[in-house]
Amino acid sequence: MKDFWNERYSEPEFVYGTEPNHFFSEQLDQLKPGKLILPADGEGRNAVYAAQKGWEVQAVDYSSSAREKALELAKEKGIEISYDLSDLAEYDFGSEIYDAAAFIYVHLPRSIIKDVYANVIKSLKPGAKIMVEVYSVNQLGRDSGGPKDERVLYTEEKLRDLLSGTEIEWMEEKEIDLSEGKYHVGKAMVIRAIAVRI
Repeated sequence: MKDFWNERYSEPEFVYGTEPNHFFSEQLDQLKPGKLILPADGEGRNAVYAAQKGWEVQAVDYSSSAREKALELAKEKGIEISYDLSDLAEYDFGSEIYDAAAFIYVHLPRSIIKDVYANVIKSLKPGAKIMVEVYSVNQLGRDSGGPKDERVLYTEEKLRDLLSGTEIEWMEEKEIDLSEGKYHVGKAMVIRAIAVRI
């Protein structure tokens, strides 16, 4: 999959646009800036937005072409982000460092996803917020983006399990209109959640 993402992110344009995910920006704007961890942040649109809002941002992704574009976008906006190049399954997220985290369209193999969520949650301070927007299994058959493999899509039950160690404030599955670059366009079925690290 690394080759797939490097190839996609090596396209000249920002394939998911340069504006932040709407749900992410809406939720982040309600929080007091602090330290933010963004796993699988791709071309950095969310990291750059957060940094513009005063957050100290740590992004992580394994695509070198995505990292290059993220740092380019940050420079263009006149801000700085920290962006580590790493496989999420091997990354040391640390313990009780961050004030918030976001999983925005993070779709990973079953073999590693539980550990990645657990490690990100462990990296959060007690009381830290977690924002999630991911494709539901009910996205299958739609052409508005996302994996075509049911095993890496989400159900509410699966997400609740992954958010073990948090208090889930709310969760919903809903149809939304996506307009994020050329690969996230149209009506899509997503699951959104807000949780707090216990």
